[in-house]
Amino acid sequence: MKEITRKVIFGDKLGGKILGFPTANLRYYKKDKIKFGVWAILARDKNKKYKGVAFVGSSYIFGRKKPKIEVHLFNFRKNLYGKKINVKFVKYLRKFKKFNNTKSLIAQIEEDCKKARKYLTV
Repeated sequence: MKEITRKVIFGDKLGGKILGFPTANLRYYKKDKIKFGVWAILARDKNKKYKGVAFVGSSYIFGRKKPKIEVHLFNFRKNLYGKKINVKFVKYLRKFKKFNNTKSLIAQIEEDCKKARKYLTV
């Protein structure tokens, strides 16, 4: 099980503003060797543990080519900018794919979250 600890960096806030799924953005390094796609994850900061999903790859639909890790924590709405979080990549849910519009991307994110919740409660 791959695990990383990183400081949350500023992103474009597209996850929260456009998609309705706010994310904590983390730098991706080639040495991480984390398979691109969507993962069910467990995360923690200094005080608490969380469940969620992570996207590893490039946000082509928004014109972003540089890979990053975007972590969406379930039932979480606090500010993590500048704080370190630990992320365990528990279950690979699906490979990376491109979307033609935000509507189809949102539908897929909803499905990814449903699968991750189901897997993480087992």
